[in-house]
Amino acid sequence: VSLGECTRVWIPDPDEVWRSAELTKDYKEGDKSLQLRLEDETILEYPIDVQRNQLPFLRNPDILVGENDLTALSYLHEPAVLHNLKVRFLESNHIYTYCGIVLVAINPYEQLPIYGQDVIYAYSGQNMGDMDPHIFAVAEEAYKQMARDEKNQSIIVSGESGAGKTVSAKYAMRYFATVGGSASETNIEEKVLASSPIMEAIGNAKTTRNDNSSRFGKYIQIGFDKRYHIIGANMRTYLLEKSRVVFQADDERNYHIFYQLCAAAGLPEFKELALTSAEDFFYTSQGGDTSIEGVDDAEDFEKTRQAFTLLGVRESHQISIFKIIASILHLGSVEIQAERDGDSCSISPQDEHLSNFCRLLGVEHSQMEHWLCHRKLVTTSETYVKTMSLQQVINARNALAKHIYAQLFSWIVEHINKALHTSLKQHSFIGVLDIYGFETFEVNSFEQFCINYANEKLQQQFNSHVFKLEQEEYMKEQIPWTLIDFYDNQPCIDLIEAKLGILDLLDEECKVPKGTDQNWAQKLYDRHSSSQHFQKPRMSNTAFIIIHFADKVEYLSDGFLEKNRDTVYEEQINILKASKFPLVADLFHDDKDPVPATTSGKGSSSKISVRSARPPMKASNKEHKKTVGHQFRTSLHLLMETLNATTPHYVRCIKPNDEKLPFHFDPKRAVQQLRACGVLETIRISAAGYPSRWAYHDFFNRYRVLVKKRELANTDKKAICRSVLENLIKDPDKFQFGRTKIFFRAGQVAYLEKLRADKFRTATIMIQKTVRGWLQKVKYRRLKGATLTLQRYCRGHLARRLAEHLRRTRAAVVLQKHYRMQRARQAYQRVRRAAVVIQAFTRAMFVRRTYRQVLMEHKATTIQKHVRGWMARRHFQRLRDAAIVIQCAFRMLKARRELKALRIEARSAEHLKRLNVGMENKVVQLQRKIDEQNKEFKTLSEQLSVTTSTYTMEVERLKKELAHYQQSPGEDPSLSLQEEVESLRTELQRAHSERKILEDAHSREKDELRKRVADLEQENALLKDEKEQLNNQILCQSKDEFAQNSVKENLLMKKELEEERSRYQNLVKEYSQLEQRYDNLRDEMTIIKQTPGHRRNPSNQSSLESDSNYPSISTSDIGDTEDALQQVEEIGLEKAAMDMTVFLKLQKRVRELEQERKKLQVQLEKREQQDSKKVQGEGPRAGSNGSGPWAVFQRQELESENKKLKNDLNELRKAVADQAMQNNSSHGSPDSYSLLLNQLKLAHEELEVRKEEVLILRTQIVSADQRRLAGRNAEPNINARSSWPNSEKHVDQEDAIEAYHGVCQTNSKTEDWGYLNEDGELGLAYQGLKQVARLLEAQLQAQSLEHEEEVERLKSQLEALKEEMDKQQQTFCQTLLLSPEAQVEFGIQQEISRLTNENLDLKELVEKLEKNERKLKKQLKIYMKKAQDLEAAQALAQSERKRHELNRQVTVQRKEKDFQGMLEYHKEDEALLIRNLVTDLKPQMLSGAVPCLPAYILYMCIRHADYTNDDLKVHSLLTSTINGIKKVLKKHNDDFEMTSFWLSNTCRLLHCLKQYSGDEGFMTQNTAKQNEHCLKNFDLTEYRQVLSDLSIQIYQQLIKIAEGMLQPMIVSAMLENESIQGLSGVKPTGYRKRSSSMADGDNSYCLEAIIRQMNAFHTVMCDQGLDPEIILQVFKQLFYMINAVTLNNLLLRKDVCSWSTGMQLRYNISQLEEWLRGRNLHQSGAVQTMEPLIQAAQLLQLKKKTQEDAEAICSLCTSLSTQQIVKILNLYTPLNEFEERVTVAFIRTIQAQLQERNDPQQLLLDAKHMFPVVFPFNPSSLTMDSIHIPACLNLEFLNEV
Repeated sequence: VSLGECTRVWIPDPDEVWRSAELTKDYKEGDKSLQLRLEDETILEYPIDVQRNQLPFLRNPDILVGENDLTALSYLHEPAVLHNLKVRFLESNHIYTYCGIVLVAINPYEQLPIYGQDVIYAYSGQNMGDMDPHIFAVAEEAYKQMARDEKNQSIIVSGESGAGKTVSAKYAMRYFATVGGSASETNIEEKVLASSPIMEAIGNAKTTRNDNSSRFGKYIQIGFDKRYHIIGANMRTYLLEKSRVVFQADDERNYHIFYQLCAAAGLPEFKELALTSAEDFFYTSQGGDTSIEGVDDAEDFEKTRQAFTLLGVRESHQISIFKIIASILHLGSVEIQAERDGDSCSISPQDEHLSNFCRLLGVEHSQMEHWLCHRKLVTTSETYVKTMSLQQVINARNALAKHIYAQLFSWIVEHINKALHTSLKQHSFIGVLDIYGFETFEVNSFEQFCINYANEKLQQQFNSHVFKLEQEEYMKEQIPWTLIDFYDNQPCIDLIEAKLGILDLLDEECKVPKGTDQNWAQKLYDRHSSSQHFQKPRMSNTAFIIIHFADKVEYLSDGFLEKNRDTVYEEQINILKASKFPLVADLFHDDKDPVPATTSGKGSSSKISVRSARPPMKASNKEHKKTVGHQFRTSLHLLMETLNATTPHYVRCIKPNDEKLPFHFDPKRAVQQLRACGVLETIRISAAGYPSRWAYHDFFNRYRVLVKKRELANTDKKAICRSVLENLIKDPDKFQFGRTKIFFRAGQVAYLEKLRADKFRTATIMIQKTVRGWLQKVKYRRLKGATLTLQRYCRGHLARRLAEHLRRTRAAVVLQKHYRMQRARQAYQRVRRAAVVIQAFTRAMFVRRTYRQVLMEHKATTIQKHVRGWMARRHFQRLRDAAIVIQCAFRMLKARRELKALRIEARSAEHLKRLNVGMENKVVQLQRKIDEQNKEFKTLSEQLSVTTSTYTMEVERLKKELAHYQQSPGEDPSLSLQEEVESLRTELQRAHSERKILEDAHSREKDELRKRVADLEQENALLKDEKEQLNNQILCQSKDEFAQNSVKENLLMKKELEEERSRYQNLVKEYSQLEQRYDNLRDEMTIIKQTPGHRRNPSNQSSLESDSNYPSISTSDIGDTEDALQQVEEIGLEKAAMDMTVFLKLQKRVRELEQERKKLQVQLEKREQQDSKKVQGEGPRAGSNGSGPWAVFQRQELESENKKLKNDLNELRKAVADQAMQNNSSHGSPDSYSLLLNQLKLAHEELEVRKEEVLILRTQIVSADQRRLAGRNAEPNINARSSWPNSEKHVDQEDAIEAYHGVCQTNSKTEDWGYLNEDGELGLAYQGLKQVARLLEAQLQAQSLEHEEEVERLKSQLEALKEEMDKQQQTFCQTLLLSPEAQVEFGIQQEISRLTNENLDLKELVEKLEKNERKLKKQLKIYMKKAQDLEAAQALAQSERKRHELNRQVTVQRKEKDFQGMLEYHKEDEALLIRNLVTDLKPQMLSGAVPCLPAYILYMCIRHADYTNDDLKVHSLLTSTINGIKKVLKKHNDDFEMTSFWLSNTCRLLHCLKQYSGDEGFMTQNTAKQNEHCLKNFDLTEYRQVLSDLSIQIYQQLIKIAEGMLQPMIVSAMLENESIQGLSGVKPTGYRKRSSSMADGDNSYCLEAIIRQMNAFHTVMCDQGLDPEIILQVFKQLFYMINAVTLNNLLLRKDVCSWSTGMQLRYNISQLEEWLRGRNLHQSGAVQTMEPLIQAAQLLQLKKKTQEDAEAICSLCTSLSTQQIVKILNLYTPLNEFEERVTVAFIRTIQAQLQERNDPQQLLLDAKHMFPVVFPFNPSSLTMDSIHIPACLNLEFLNEV
């Protein structure tokens, strides 16, 4: 053996277990050491044992590091496994890894978002190995194998405490509950999940290694029915750690339920428990801290109570359970006092805890106090009561507490099993085993011994199963194999459980009266010292060592006997049995002997008896015979029998560190657990055989570079692979050729990888050599060119320098010349400027003189101008005044002449006549005004007289007062008046002065204010200018912002609209699912309720099966409402609340109709019984009456009346014909009309008279018929005549039979009733009379309705009159209070308003009458035209009917010229119409017809029903159509073509109802001809809504069918198939695609298959006339599904996250985009839905090293969430050694840059998300009269109108 330089190896390390190193020097066989260089660049000399020649383990190539499956590693050994797990866990954060059939799960100590519903659905249906390792993949594998092989399965979850076993088992059960939900309403999966909180509360506790450690083992069997739905479950438990109830180590806790109960002690219902904080009780405070960080015990207790309730545990039982738990706490806190002698103890009678214990358990205080401190000894002769020491009492108390808790634990488990039990037959089950892993501590006792014994048994089963799978794989591939030697731990198991083994010796020592642990240990030494798995420690005589499969474990024998006996004193148990509480007494009563479980190795696995893991208790005096060890061994054997009868699946949980740190990996702890859990044993078994397996195709693609060119000419890949391997690997034992795979020994794949890498390296060197030579040539040419360029530039520089010198010399001469010229020019300019100045001043002087002279002359001219102007104006004014005077005189003369002419004309008679026209009204009005003025004058005169009288009286009074003042002596009034005047003057002056002061102040303030206002106005103007400037700036700046905001608002509005639409369509979808489930239940109920006999329906029950929700409800839809309510409960209240009001109304209506149906059925049965009794009792008498002379006379009368009616009918026909003919010539001949009225009245009177006679005759006919039925068996039918008596008369046989059915009301169709029909027309006469009676009844009802309406109208008029009278009274009272003038004015106003209202009412009445007149005239014209065409139409119809009956075979009908686009059918043909047009119609039948032809035909039928104003017909047709479509879709629920066909027809019918509804909004594109086809009478808005909902349901079904057809192709076509050949190389894989649930066939698809399928979809939808907008939405939804499924698989598969996959994805997406453009579907938004996948493909191809790369990724991947980006980077896998992995630092950089994103926490896309569909209005350009109905539809009964 030799190792080359740079070979990488693993060497042992005390800290990291294994360490990587690289050879710095070649190793040759015989060398004593290796020269190594570690990863930190240190040099190490590693010694080698020359004798053993044991070299260090080799490292795998980097390309294999991070594999999903450990068996895919080329070198299978411990360091490779450890390193691969570490890389996956720390760098990629992957907690799951396959190891062959084992799933290794590392506890991350952190919540990961990989267990949602979307992940469950992603793994559902997938093969194990296709997706990343996951607990859901194992669960899916078990579920599929159960369904395919019909064999029971088991999932065995094991590991250390804190490794995550319970969580893994919980997630597995959640997967089964989701995928295999219960088919009934029991919701058993919820109960299975609800058992977890209860078991965690009573069986889990905090330990130093785990905050939620399971202290028991459990095996849960989940039962399934034949359809693989969950129907029940059963739980078995193993080895509960009872010692934890009475003792906890430091930093540990008791079981959670104790702390939860203490946390909830403050609740009112728990006051009687007398609990306080957990620190106050001995049993809960030994471990120190009683709380767990991040755990709320009160909240967990509430969850526990809810779980109890869900599992059906009554509230009383819950309280009893909590009492028992509380009593255990009180028992542990009882104070026991030792007596002085030390051999006895006592308990204080006032001990509060003992009193609470006795009260809670319902036992006597004194007895319990006594027997806690005493024990009973029974001998053969007598019984002794003996006191106990303090330690004995404490041990007995603790034993009692443990026993109570263990019994309660078993009772709870038993009741959980009862709640999960089902009466249905279990077809198969999946078991989930959550059991403790191998344990070794510093001090190991009896519990660790039992746990490790169980793990020995499980490891043996695991080894045999792995070995079995290996051998099966070799046999399946037909390769020679030899027996693989694997570790067998049967000797270790025999050491424990065989005869006289450790358990037998322990039980034997327990039976010895004075047996001790030391004696038992000595027996072990004596018996098993020679065993290879047993050792005695050197320094101890009480311990022993067992060499288990995982490690050596030293057990301390102290306490083994006591724990194995589990002794509880009988006296204490008897006290508890006598408890007054039934639950406490039941816990300790003896169980009955259970039926022993019989299992056989060859028995059916589904018939394995389920037996409780807790062995049954026998009588208390014999209980010591069943020790704990014996019970555990029995239950373990039962478990192994169950597991051996099932197919096992293994989950090994690993605890990465003891500090519970998230994503922290301790190699020492990991290796210890890997050795203990059997993972390394799996590796060793795999390595012993052929661990690497390659399919021929994959091997050829990977190692094609090693094949020689001449060998590639062979087309057989197997032959090529054989020749390549035989040439490359000389040892034939290193590989084997199987049927479909090539098997390699360990290390051979690495050797092939080395050869491949060498080949690539050689090719690379050749390429590098060539490229480097070419680069050197390029460099030489570049240098030569540069030299020539330098020379050229130097020579150019010298020439340019010479030219510059010459140029400078010439420039100096030019400068001198110009300088001299400048000096001469400056001298000349100075002289010239002086001369110019002198000239300027002189010229200015002369100009000023001239200006002054001109100015004087201009002023004189101005004065003259003004004077002349004034004189001219004065002259003009004089002339104008004279002209005005002349005009006034002339106009006055002309006006006088006109006045004279008008006076003459006014005296003429004609003028008076013209004036008198309309003057009468004016005179009347003037007369009224005069009268009113007279009245007013009178009132005013009266008022005047009153006021004059009052004034005269006042004057008299004043005169008297004046006289009185004049006569009064000694008073001078003038003095007082003067004084008052003076005072007033002074006040006036003072007021004037004050006013002046105020005015001055006001003026000053006013001036100041004006100034202030002016200033403010200026400031305001400035501010306005600034404001305008700022506004302009803001407008300029905010234009873009406003546009952006408006765009954002539009997007938000669109998004809200889409969300609202999707919510509504989800409601429609859920409603359709409810409706579908209701139909299924109804069908099942009808099947169940069917009986062999005939079942009659009530007469009022409709035969139409209406599936529609509204606007009507058919009684045939009545089912069992309790089933409907159960459906609602099953799907949940949230989904059922979609339209709860409608749903409740339906339920209420269904109940009422069901009750009415039952009542009617009972009444009908009673009536039939009574009728049958009457017939049996009165048959002869009725028969005699029926054949008497009176009946004959009545029949004769009826016949004569029938003839009279026929004559009257003929006269009526003649009168109608005469009237129709005379309408054209004369309109005023009322003879025919009066004749018609008279005859109609006579007919009504005759019908009223004959009605009673017809009813009497009917009863006689019925009685006679019943009499004949009764006597049919005794007498032959004498009057058996099958022909009509008067056959020469024309009688319609169908009408006669119908009349006969109306008379007889029986099911017999062969009765001879011809003797009653002597002239052949009796049946027709009765039928006519019956119709007339119905008509009269309808008229009577109409008259009664009219009468009621008239009464209501009169009542309303009476109420209006009352209100008017009240108003008049109020106004009258108000007018009495007013003055006379106001009364007159108020009265005039009231009269005017009254007259105005009456005038308006009369105008409205006139308008209505005119409108009715026009309408009646129009109807009269229509009726006249109909009357004219009546006879001709009847004759034509008869002829057509005859010709139609004769020529039924004609298939092409000639379209009439006056076809109005309406189709007429009879009511009885409706079912045939629906059957031919909907139910039995195939889309292929209409391949060449107009698209959506059924929709047009249905609309034409609806239009005719609307034309005839038949609302029942419209309702019945639409309801039947909707129900028919639903039935067709239910029948063809997987037919895309049929679903697309009815989607297009439903949408077209909806468009027709909109287009022809008469609504102007839908008629904008109609032609004049189409507007004539609008509906006239009915508004079908509600049915449009029903059709819209139906269209949504059909669309959703269409999407579901299309997705179901596309989904199997997506992953294979988009990710796996090589659309670009040779781009991707296959990586080495292990157990990938080794799932036993896979089919052998090749199910690979290419992208062309998807495109072909979508082409088929597109062709079908286009051919069937589906709206283009809907087609766009269909493909948008399908492309979203392709995007979601592909991206979800990409996120869950490590093998496809590579650069080449990104290239393949981009190519595939470009092909899909090209297809969209080719079909003109690029506007559908489908490409936008693919954006996440496009960005994921780009992410796989981008560079992933530097900070700039991270920024580019963050800016590019905007449609991917942070989790998705990080997941893809973690999964990224190089396909060869030339690529590099993504570093952890780069991923952290990405996370830091993306932390500001508010991305959702969901990792996967929702593949079941459906965009809300919109049905835009799309009117048709076709007119109804242009549509042709093909003969293949068999619709000959439709008549074109």
